[in-house]
Amino acid sequence: MNYEYFIAKRINSSKAYKSSISAPIIKIGIAAIAIGIIVMMIAIATGIGLQQKIRDKVVAFNGHITITNYDSNNSQESVVPVSTNQDFYPEFNSVEGVNHIQGVITKFGIIRTETDFEGVVLKGVGADYKWDYFKEFLLEGRLPDYTHKRNQEVLISQYLANRLGFKVNQNFQMVFAKDDPEKMPNIITYTIVGVYNSGFQDFDATYVIGDIRHMQRIKKWDSTQVGNFEVFIDDYNQLDAKWKAIHKQLPTLVDSYRVTDKFPTIFEWIKIFDKNIYGIIGIMILVAGINMITALLVLILERTQMIGILKALGSNNWSVRKLFLYNASYLIIRGLILGNILGLALLFTQKYFKLFPLDPSVYYVTEAPVYISLTYIVALNIGTLVLCLLMLLVPSYIITKISPVKAIRFE
Repeated sequence: MNYEYFIAKRINSSKAYKSSISAPIIKIGIAAIAIGIIVMMIAIATGIGLQQKIRDKVVAFNGHITITNYDSNNSQESVVPVSTNQDFYPEFNSVEGVNHIQGVITKFGIIRTETDFEGVVLKGVGADYKWDYFKEFLLEGRLPDYTHKRNQEVLISQYLANRLGFKVNQNFQMVFAKDDPEKMPNIITYTIVGVYNSGFQDFDATYVIGDIRHMQRIKKWDSTQVGNFEVFIDDYNQLDAKWKAIHKQLPTLVDSYRVTDKFPTIFEWIKIFDKNIYGIIGIMILVAGINMITALLVLILERTQMIGILKALGSNNWSVRKLFLYNASYLIIRGLILGNILGLALLFTQKYFKLFPLDPSVYYVTEAPVYISLTYIVALNIGTLVLCLLMLLVPSYIITKISPVKAIRFE
């Protein structure tokens, strides 16, 4: 029989224990554990959620990996065409984990109205375009359809629509300069069929989505030529490995680069979130551990006579220490249960009701996103329990210094 666990259980369930001198300190210890687990859950959920949301928005406009011809041009406009007659297109079957590849062309243009104008990049896409991300971004209207004949349908951002006073089903003219400055520019009249908002203002202020065939006509490219390919993979965590595998499969005159290479500042910035999360977890566990140490010392002081009696009856120091560690475990678990209930309630409330907004010009999202996973919740609870108990091993050593004779006479 595990008598240490039996005695600890009897102590925790006794009414006298709940109304003892140590009761307020124990409640503070439980509250510290609960608050700590709530803060850690929020830090992880919002930190990872923000990372994923920002990363997905960058990927939506660029893909995970870009394949293009070798070119010294660093602008956003497609200059040197790459042929679609490739072994890796339209299906990149030679590399496992690639779920989609699409050809696009980008070109600078000017939106012209009667009272205003705006410089943007028209991203020409075709029937192979992956609309999954823009289905989530879509606010009004519908997505363009480029599966049939060439058309003038475009998808424009809410940011540009507000600046220029555009609405769904409204027409506007866009002017494209030719490569030869002496020739007249191309003017195309487009119809807005949908308005999107990614929350990423840098992209929303830049891109209009249109038919790739207009861009091929303006650039005098044939239907087998695109500006570059955008590749999407299943697992972002495998980005480096998949990029190396893809690069090995490419022809000699074709190059590739990762989305992290194109936007290094953004991805370096979101990596800082990991350090913030680790820092918060460390501080919260330290605070919770210190509170539990205080509670344990009070429990030992309050039960000094009981310690003396147990030692007099033959219990060794480790047995008595285990008794108090069982007692502390019970308190930690109570704090964890309370913290998990409140923490998950807050996270699900934010996930579905979006109570806490964020400034998109700073964080690239309109509300604090949350990532909820059973894996990190279980790991966080187990880690907190184990680390707090390890911290309690040192103060429990004071039990070895208690003399049975003095402890029994202690008042």
